[in-house]
This record gives sequence, C-alpha cells and structure tokens, in this order.
Amino acid sequence: MMIRTRSMIVAWLLTISIIGPQLAFANSSRDKETRFAGKVKAAIVQLGAGQTSIVSIKLRDKTKLTGYVSEIGDASFVVTDLKSAEATIVAYPDVAQVKGNNLSTRTKIIITAAIIAGAAITL
Repeated sequence: MMIRTRSMIVAWLLTISIIGPQLAFANSSRDKETRFAGKVKAAIVQLGAGQTSIVSIKLRDKTKLTGYVSEIGDASFVVTDLKSAEATIVAYPDVAQVKGNNLSTRTKIIITAAIIAGAAITL
C-alpha cells in the first residue's frame, strides 16, 4: 500500500510538472498579446490623426499598409492610403509592427541642434 501511494504521488507530481508550465505559458502569451496591442494603441494615439501622421503598418497576416491615420478609436484605427484614398480599418491586435513619423517643429529643431552640436564637438 505504501509503495502504491508513493507511486501515485510521483505520477501526480510528474503530471503537474509537465502540464503546469504549459498552462502558465498559455496565459502569458495572451497577456503578451494584450500588452502589445496596448503599446500599438499608445503609439497610434501619440502619432495622432491627420494627413501629417504617416504610418507604415505590417499586420499579423503579412499584409502591409502605408498611408496616414485618419481616425483613432478604442478598438481600432483607420489607415487611409495617400494615393488611392482607400480607407482600411485596422484592429489593434491585428498589428505586428508600426512605423510612423510625425515630428513636431520643436522636435525637428531639437534634433537639428543636437546634430550641429555633435558636429561642433567632433571638430
């Protein structure tokens, strides 16, 4: 009886050690996707909406979109192509990569000043 109990305990511990990490990994991947979608939303909100908010977006299905952000919503945003004016609704979780550029005049001046200062120091 004692050997059978020990065997059951060892089998139970092995089962828990095999299944436990997989369950934790499944939860962490969902959490990771949720956090990434939040980061995408924050990046889009920071860029803002309008024709000066040029973005290049790669979706999880390998589709690439280029244009400007015309609308920003809670669950999605709209990218409008510059040439064809075709609007595409994009959900935040569908985005794999965002590249955007919307530098304010102040930021451009700061970058230019930093480059000039760096060049002056090296000379």
